Amino acid sequence: MTEACDLSAVTARRLIGEKKLSPVELLDSCVARIGAVNHAVNAMVALDEARARKAAKAAEQAVMKGETLGALHGLPLGIKDLDDTEGLRTTFGSPIFKDNVPARDSQMVSDLKAAGGIVLGKTNTPEFGAGANTRNAVYGATGNPFDPTKSAAGSSGGSGVVLATGMVPLASGSDTGGSLRNPAAFNGIVGFRPSPGLVPADRRLLGWSNLPVLGPMARDVNDLALMLSVMAADHGLDPLAYTLPDQDVRHGMPLHEAIDLSSLRVASTPDFGFAPTEKHIRGVFADRMKALSPLFGSVEETHPDSTGCDEVFAVLRALNFLAAHEEKVRLRPQDVGPNVRANVEEGLLYTANDVARASVQQTKIYRNWQAFFAKGYDVIISPAITLSPRPWSELYPAEIDGTPTKNYFHWLANAYAVTVPGHPAISLPLGVDRAGMPFGLQIVGPRGGDALVIAVAAAIEAAVAGDAVLARPVPDLAKLQAARPISEMPGFLSFD
Repeated sequence: MTEACDLSAVTARRLIGEKKLSPVELLDSCVARIGAVNHAVNAMVALDEARARKAAKAAEQAVMKGETLGALHGLPLGIKDLDDTEGLRTTFGSPIFKDNVPARDSQMVSDLKAAGGIVLGKTNTPEFGAGANTRNAVYGATGNPFDPTKSAAGSSGGSGVVLATGMVPLASGSDTGGSLRNPAAFNGIVGFRPSPGLVPADRRLLGWSNLPVLGPMARDVNDLALMLSVMAADHGLDPLAYTLPDQDVRHGMPLHEAIDLSSLRVASTPDFGFAPTEKHIRGVFADRMKALSPLFGSVEETHPDSTGCDEVFAVLRALNFLAAHEEKVRLRPQDVGPNVRANVEEGLLYTANDVARASVQQTKIYRNWQAFFAKGYDVIISPAITLSPRPWSELYPAEIDGTPTKNYFHWLANAYAVTVPGHPAISLPLGVDRAGMPFGLQIVGPRGGDALVIAVAAAIEAAVAGDAVLARPVPDLAKLQAARPISEMPGFLSFD
């Protein structure tokens, strides 16, 4: 029998509204699942069980009284430990903030709560979100639910794992170099990078930078669309969330309209012309495209011109790290990990000319992408990430197929190829790779094509439902329950 925590968010919310599922019952199921498997993966790192239980009881009373219910009424949530949660420890994965308890929620968390969501706990992240291997010196490493010795990716790795294991039905994430899409791919769930500004962010210090965004994560596309419908807003605190005066065009926007896949002209690429995608993943991607191609109107192996993307992303990423962490590295270097230090030190070497050149090249890439989509392509499909999960004990992949990577985030190039021009993208689980680990397909839309990307993902998800090869993989929960604690593994609690 399906446990309440394994229900989709959409189904659970419907049953709550129909008085067939109590929010308290759902919360109890989620707490029980956390107790059963979290020791093996270390994904939920700060529980707020007492206040969540109080909120669930209030949600139950609201249902029984016939009150108007929000879109997420009674649904437990996991919040990435980079976002402030009032009264609940928020560490950013940093020893500097190990005892930090915010006095207020971030705007995103506030919006989720206003829609009836119940914050159950915080999900693990690398220090300040630096890197795509979820481990830090506060809570330790997060293991992949399909093999806890391997990486859950990141930086929203904790969120990816709590969803894959049924600890909560919805979780938040953020994305600069793929941090919503990478862990979705590694853990067999869905992660969506929205267009910059669609989900307002109040912690982005460089307010006009399109690199960092907030977004939803879920087990299926319907659930993800439900969460995004609440997260999308027009708050003036985010300069990228600009809109027409007095017109809220985002909140409640239609996100999941049906689409005919046979009408689509698809561009297919394993590497956007520059990503160091390993042969293994190229082979799996070719197999997936062979299986999916009959669904589409046409598929062509091509991609936009992204010349200079590696350099652009390196410079502009470092600029964000300088703004956020230069003072920490200068004053408390012993409390800052190697990834953050590397970005700050790199940033200090760049000149204003370097930043200007990177910004000009970013604009060129953006315009190249607009010209590409103007040729009539509806979406681009690629692997979400360049390689199969490796051990989390490896700080980052230093080589791919024997060729050294340029830096600790070079292996994320299939993701940041999309970040730089600012297009929306989703990672959709499509079975497992040849190593038995989840494989994520990245679907990229045109400028502002968030609803299109979600619709295409939903249609593909529906088309492969029940397919033993292509359907979303599910981890062995009994095996996780019987596993030794991940905290006993060497190197668990460290930066590197």
